[in-house]
Amino acid sequence: MAAAQGFGRPVYIVDGARTPFLKARGGPGPFTPVDLAVQCGRPLLLRQPFAPDAFDQVILGCVNVIADEQNPARVAALRLGCGPEMTAFTVSINCGSGMQSIDTAFRYIREGSSDLILAGGAEALSHAPLVLKQSAVEWLSSLQGAKAPIDKVKAMAGFRPDMLAPVVGLERGLTDPITDLGMGQTAEVLAHYFNISREAADAYAAESHHRLAKAQSSGWLDGEVEPAFAHDGKVHAQDDGVRPDSSVEKLSTLKPAFERPFGKVTPGNSSQITDGASWVILASEEAVRKHGLTPRAVIIDSEWAALDPSIMGLGPVLASTPLMQRAGLSLRDVELWELNEAFAAQVLACLAAWEDEAFCREVLGLPGAAGAIDRKRLNVDGGAISLGHPVGASGNRIVLHLINALERLDLKRGIATECIGGGQGGAMLIERV
Repeated sequence: MAAAQGFGRPVYIVDGARTPFLKARGGPGPFTPVDLAVQCGRPLLLRQPFAPDAFDQVILGCVNVIADEQNPARVAALRLGCGPEMTAFTVSINCGSGMQSIDTAFRYIREGSSDLILAGGAEALSHAPLVLKQSAVEWLSSLQGAKAPIDKVKAMAGFRPDMLAPVVGLERGLTDPITDLGMGQTAEVLAHYFNISREAADAYAAESHHRLAKAQSSGWLDGEVEPAFAHDGKVHAQDDGVRPDSSVEKLSTLKPAFERPFGKVTPGNSSQITDGASWVILASEEAVRKHGLTPRAVIIDSEWAALDPSIMGLGPVLASTPLMQRAGLSLRDVELWELNEAFAAQVLACLAAWEDEAFCREVLGLPGAAGAIDRKRLNVDGGAISLGHPVGASGNRIVLHLINALERLDLKRGIATECIGGGQGGAMLIERV
């Protein structure tokens, strides 16, 4: 699915905000997905020159929807004061959900059916449920279905203590149902294919932490990150998973998480389990004029790609390459990249794939190697390894931060891209106005 470049009306991003990304620490965090969406949505909407009910639609990416917030887009829209007549719906494409909300809004506006849309992503992975084993579900069903006393006794006799052991829903959610590989195992596959060393992965991870720490201390995230206020009065002001003192030496002491003893993927060079939310506001030229808005960026094009789930981490390569081809761009022409850091080995494998002549010929259909991305242009302020990966929000965050980084560095053009669990990839080409 791709947006034909130059087709339809221009679509602008005029503003955006996100919460701090808060690391899950062994129990439910202070915010649900909708809580997070409201925490950054309220200050964003308060600074707009229009009322919250001026939107045509609200679209929110969310993967792990909790039972009390079915269709979190609608719940968030109502809590944000968008009014009972506001249509709102939730989208889910795993790690791409936050970008899918932007892309869906982009298409509505481009094609003329909407003019002003609030598009976001929210995820509270710390609230992922514990679920019963199938054997426990079957036992409870038999017990409930028993009518006569003797049948109830027989059903009770079928109970086994191991039925009480819960299944961690998040663990199953991070396991591909087709290949039965965990997401970290797919990164191990790529590390093997592209000969990514453990040292290279750890070095990339340490650099991600250093870059985020510098961005925080330099105030580069001011205006992007809105503080979140918990019910107990605690203020969460910034991404709290960053480790400024991270080093290759410290990371090298961690054991492989998925393929012991020789695996390359560890908790230290993987994205963090995190809660967070992000919003952007998209507008047509008509909405810009009507409300006196100042466009910050224009969406040029977008692309979604699919591939074998066992190598899902190459999704950014398969999505970004046709995006650049349609725009007549090379890797060197893209001034900034936000490539979501699911795993350090996965990011490095994407870079290696673009430099691999055989891969580019056989998989991408290029005449030769695409070339190298300058690491100084890639995830300049860190990424999911240092700040976390709330899966429904990350795709939204990387688009928002790409715009902010382009403005700060006075650059024109960038691509936000991500791999997607299940074997897909998404990419969006953005230019400053």
